Amino acid sequence: MKPLKPEIVLTGDRPTGKLHIGHYVGSIKQRLISQAEYQTNYLMIADMQALTDNAHDVEKIRESVLEVTYDYLGCGIDPEKTTIFIQSLIPELTEFTVIYMNYVTLARLMRNPTVKSEMQLRDFGNTVPIGFLNYPVSQAADITAFNATLVPVGDDQLPMLEQTNEIVRHINFHFETNILKECKPILSQVTRLPGIDGNAKMSKSLNNCIYLSDDRETVSKKVMSMYTDPNHLRVEDPGTVEGNPVFTYLDAFDPDKSELEEWKDHYRRGGLGDVKVKRRLEKILQAELDPIRERRAEYEGKANQIMEMLLESSKKARIVAQENLAKLKSVLGIDYQDMY
Repeated sequence: MKPLKPEIVLTGDRPTGKLHIGHYVGSIKQRLISQAEYQTNYLMIADMQALTDNAHDVEKIRESVLEVTYDYLGCGIDPEKTTIFIQSLIPELTEFTVIYMNYVTLARLMRNPTVKSEMQLRDFGNTVPIGFLNYPVSQAADITAFNATLVPVGDDQLPMLEQTNEIVRHINFHFETNILKECKPILSQVTRLPGIDGNAKMSKSLNNCIYLSDDRETVSKKVMSMYTDPNHLRVEDPGTVEGNPVFTYLDAFDPDKSELEEWKDHYRRGGLGDVKVKRRLEKILQAELDPIRERRAEYEGKANQIMEMLLESSKKARIVAQENLAKLKSVLGIDYQDMY
């Protein structure tokens, strides 16, 4: 057995509902690889960050904490190898955030491309909550509190990691220290899945997702209703593969890449119907999701045990954050109990 690599990996999800197959191919599969390759893995259920645009629907966040955990465990995340913790149970993360806010300008936050696009998506305008605008600083706190050096992300999150590293470099330079560590991304190798309605983004808020917990009948209905090439009206018509959600999903899930390329060529020439392509996708998705659904159902019947696991692992994570916060405050000179 190969020795585990010493890097620290941190990633997470906002608990605003059950996870979908976009999460699975975009991040969870990478987390499964990480827990097999790296010594230290943290997986954060980011309930505080979920508040930034769900502050008036806290019950949804509360209920989703367990739902997201069921999804993690169903997919194969191992609590013995990956520390799964709840963000709000680590109050030191808030203190990290408040400290870092003094080293980031409002103008810099407003220029962050990820923040700008998310604000536009939610049509915030001038009503953007301060917590939402401050999201990159909160994320920097989460990463550095655990000395994470690797963060699995999609391309859209790269500006967030750059802002984290800007904070790290600023504090290290100004206080002549190396207390904070810069992080690097682990980029997903899978193209972001579009919604089943053809929307560029699969999103819980747009109700265009296939969830990891969807039963076989629901998955079948969703696949068969998927948006395809609107100009592919008859089987014999040539069809467009590029930008066609069904083929995008097949690219992500189909294990037989060689045969898939033959299907793509056939579709482009004409003579291959959308229904047949969708049935291929459904068969592949059902095979992928069946064991996840089965394991997930087992964990759903153990809610009390799962919550106990989350509370215990959050305690362990908090010890690490406490130690790192104490080191940072010492460097900044605000560790008053040790001054006299």
